[in-house]
Amino acid sequence: MLIVDAHLDLSMNALEWNRDYTQPIEEIRAREAHLTDKPDRGLGVISFDEMRKGNIGLCVATQIARYVKKGSELPGWHSPEQAWAQTQGQLAWYKMMEKRGEMTQITDLDSLHTHLKSWHNGLEDKHPIGYILSLEGADSIVDLSHLEIAHAYGLRALGPAHYGPGSYAFGTDSEGPLPKKGIELLKKLEELNIILDATHLSDICFWTALENYSGPVWASHHLTRALTPHNRQLSDDMIKALIERGAVIGMAFDAWMIVPAWVRGKTEPVTAGANMEKIIDHLDHICQIAGNANHVGIGSDLDGGFGREQSPYDLETIADLQKVTDILQKRGYSAKDIEGIMHQNWISFLERAWS
Repeated sequence: MLIVDAHLDLSMNALEWNRDYTQPIEEIRAREAHLTDKPDRGLGVISFDEMRKGNIGLCVATQIARYVKKGSELPGWHSPEQAWAQTQGQLAWYKMMEKRGEMTQITDLDSLHTHLKSWHNGLEDKHPIGYILSLEGADSIVDLSHLEIAHAYGLRALGPAHYGPGSYAFGTDSEGPLPKKGIELLKKLEELNIILDATHLSDICFWTALENYSGPVWASHHLTRALTPHNRQLSDDMIKALIERGAVIGMAFDAWMIVPAWVRGKTEPVTAGANMEKIIDHLDHICQIAGNANHVGIGSDLDGGFGREQSPYDLETIADLQKVTDILQKRGYSAKDIEGIMHQNWISFLERAWS
């Protein structure tokens, strides 16, 4: 079955992790097996061929570059201009992948429908994987003129915050009111019809953003606070508000979000029972709130700063996302609901947002 994955940090991995996704997964892992600078070295789960094996024909692919002020302990760039330059390098990588025939950019209904019509079996014919460009954290937007530039080169979704306090909003593990420039950013997003990604927004900023933005909104990679308590997760009230706005919520595959009491660098997926069944528990919780399966999808975040050491233990590569269909069938989800979860809910959202 076709899969739409609504959150992959492909360019970050290519430029900062130095991973060549055009190579087989075994080669990518082997080439960095001796490295120790990052906890997921030798444990990545993505290559373009693995995406094609899993029939992941369309994804939301990110740009990401945090600006950090003096005194911050978060990794990032020391000026917004440096952060912007990093995103431009990431954009250049996507364009090189287009030239190689590995990817094709999706920016409107025509390109979306053309791609979906032509995508049959990506592995056999090496068909380009479709990608929708998203910005995770708005720190690299030096001013709103840069947002206009980004929209012109194809940016179609944006999450104002990531971790910590950002230039435009407070994110995960921080809290505070949405600043004036954050509200101005939302108005510009609405003017340009750029999708608001509510992921990573702090509680206060989440609610203020929904109040000040009337355009299309989704939550690309999330799980639920009811099952794994943490401010990174969505509360039931947040889920209800997103459903009322017609949003789709993508299920993240980061193990610390899947099960409670995870300790980074110590807890292991097997001993914690972090498998794909647990992710479906989160998905089912949202479906029970909604009364249907129309507001959930996949937003895996795989290779998003973690590898197999922090992924479901029954996932070897991203191709194993196909296992979700079997789990959903066993849970009693209908064929139509499964189709929606695997791809159609995201596609229908885009058709509404871009019509």
